[in-house]
Amino acid sequence: MAERKRALITGITGQDGSYLAELLLSKGYEVFGVVRRTSHHGLERIDHIADQLTILPADLLDQHSLTVALQETKPHEVYNLAAQSYVPTSWSQPVLTGEFTALGVTRMLEAIRLAHPTARFYQASSSEMFGKVTETPQRESTPFYPRSPYGVAKAYGHWITVNYRESYNLFAVSGILFNHESPRRGLEFVTRKVTDGVARIKLGLATDLRLGNLDAHRDWGFAGDYVDAMWRMLQADAPDDYVIGTGVTHSVRDLVETAFRHVGLDWEPHVKVDPAFIRPAEVDLLLADPSKAREELGWTPTVGFTELITMMVDADLARLEAR
Repeated sequence: MAERKRALITGITGQDGSYLAELLLSKGYEVFGVVRRTSHHGLERIDHIADQLTILPADLLDQHSLTVALQETKPHEVYNLAAQSYVPTSWSQPVLTGEFTALGVTRMLEAIRLAHPTARFYQASSSEMFGKVTETPQRESTPFYPRSPYGVAKAYGHWITVNYRESYNLFAVSGILFNHESPRRGLEFVTRKVTDGVARIKLGLATDLRLGNLDAHRDWGFAGDYVDAMWRMLQADAPDDYVIGTGVTHSVRDLVETAFRHVGLDWEPHVKVDPAFIRPAEVDLLLADPSKAREELGWTPTVGFTELITMMVDADLARLEAR
């Protein structure tokens, strides 16, 4: 009988971690999740599968804890999804962002090298690395020009992954994921801020929605599709890096119009542009060219933009109505 595969996920309590854990469990994996020790319960996204998971205390700021986690679990696959992932916070906490999002990757790679070098490693890279884009659409060969401390830290994490792959012959890959959303997205992110705001306005719980740059364009997809791409990268014959996105871009204004239209409301009376939400350095346009992932991994997204936004609005309506 074949050995049951084991996977270790950092960031398992986040949006992507919860969808990835579900996917791996459905494929018969034994799933271990790394969680930072805190005084509050932060496992809401994985409560429904908690009895199928093994949770370990470890921290990307602590090399020793990561090494111990690898020694104890001996995973076939390691998915590094943990990071300080909210771009606006990276300006107010740039050093902490670097510690988690850049050096945290190095600590995990070093732990793998020392404790369990046969593990296959996935690094969550980001389209924010492209920043002030030098070409459109963005592909694996597009130069990075990050426009936030978050983007800079992700670029470091990306290149240190490449470096460990080439220096130590580790099976280490990076998925350059464009924006991916779901009903499990944090309320501070613009997609969820919009869908939650629309639901509140529809239900009479709020009257307006304050946003920043309505003209910023992003390539938005469904997080549940994107974790499938992560898994596919670690099943490949050789390690490589892949851009993951839908190949379609929409503005924040498109997002707002779609969400309000779904509940039968005109968005303009309710949306206020607030300078407090304008970034110090804006990323104007992100658009993926996912052709390499399609051709080499057989990956294609299944959920389109309108379906994604209406799914999120419906989930927020249901959540608020159930209170």
